[in-house]
Amino acid sequence: MNIDKEKIDHGFYQMPLPEQLEVPNEQRLIIFGKDISSWNRSAQFLFCVCGVFTFYLLYGYYQELIFNIPGFKPFGWYLTLVQFAFYFLFALFETVVILRDTKRRIPLQTFFLIAFLTVATMGMSNASLGYLNYPTQVIFKCCKLIPVLIGGIFIQGKQYKFIDWFACIFMSIGLTFFILADSTIQPKFNYIGVIMMSLALSADAVIGNVQEKAMKSSQASNTEVVLYSYGIGFVYIFIVLSISGMLKDGFVFYSKNPSETYGYTFIFSLTGYLGISFVLTLIKGFGALATVTVTTCRKALTIVLSFLLFAKPFTFQYVWSGGIVLSGIFLNIYSKNKEAIDTKILALFHIVFQKHVSPPGRQNTRFYNV
Repeated sequence: MNIDKEKIDHGFYQMPLPEQLEVPNEQRLIIFGKDISSWNRSAQFLFCVCGVFTFYLLYGYYQELIFNIPGFKPFGWYLTLVQFAFYFLFALFETVVILRDTKRRIPLQTFFLIAFLTVATMGMSNASLGYLNYPTQVIFKCCKLIPVLIGGIFIQGKQYKFIDWFACIFMSIGLTFFILADSTIQPKFNYIGVIMMSLALSADAVIGNVQEKAMKSSQASNTEVVLYSYGIGFVYIFIVLSISGMLKDGFVFYSKNPSETYGYTFIFSLTGYLGISFVLTLIKGFGALATVTVTTCRKALTIVLSFLLFAKPFTFQYVWSGGIVLSGIFLNIYSKNKEAIDTKILALFHIVFQKHVSPPGRQNTRFYNV
């Protein structure tokens, strides 16, 4: 928008309406082709938060519901195969119909690695539910900092602050006691699930760095990464399941009641795909601090709803060990956003004390008025 400064000074221009303002492309908030950049900040934030909570709570509900189908537990990898197929189709639709941009910007060699890590992350995570309580799996996902910190030291030679180590210790202790509680009261607890989730977290810690580097160097979209990584990942899983014979077993099991198995898996996949779009929009519009806070609250609510909606043994050890993990998460958030948080805390204290402390000179005014 070209505006003559002299005309502004003489009042020839009126203030444009919000929808008339031009927002730079890198600052635009677009979700599923809908540009919400002209909305006020509160509406944008509320819209993204509602999207994250709605779709990820449904995602968690349907994931646990699927594994509550009698006889389903051995078919976590077939579930991942179908999920990857749906994610690929969703991304293909968004690329061709909504974005209308089919150009690939990231080299295929990079996608081969991203796809392998994505398969390891999501496949191990899904399959672990055949051995673990669902809340335990969610707690594991909250402890992503642990493999990130270890990998940063050994792979990149990074040095971390004391508070990061403290956060990692809190998460490790809380996770250990949560697992011990699970092993005590769950009659079919199996440490294979713990190993699977540990591998899933390790792959997840690596995939973030690979994706970020690839997307920044090539200016690729999130949809492109989903399209190719899940498409190639589908081929990986298909080959492995075909060789192992699990493909036929999974297909036969799903075919017994397709409306329930494929129906639940479709909703599970769709809500996961929509949820990640809201998370990425929240990151772009409001930063990592707000996003991590929202997603952490969502995970906590997911655990609560899991105990309320699905019958399972309960012990108070889940509560205090989960609290220790949350403490570690918030220490990690504080470490990464110390200046911003300190500034907000000081501003809050300033507002509170302004309401309770009389302004300078006010007491003298009262004295002379008496």
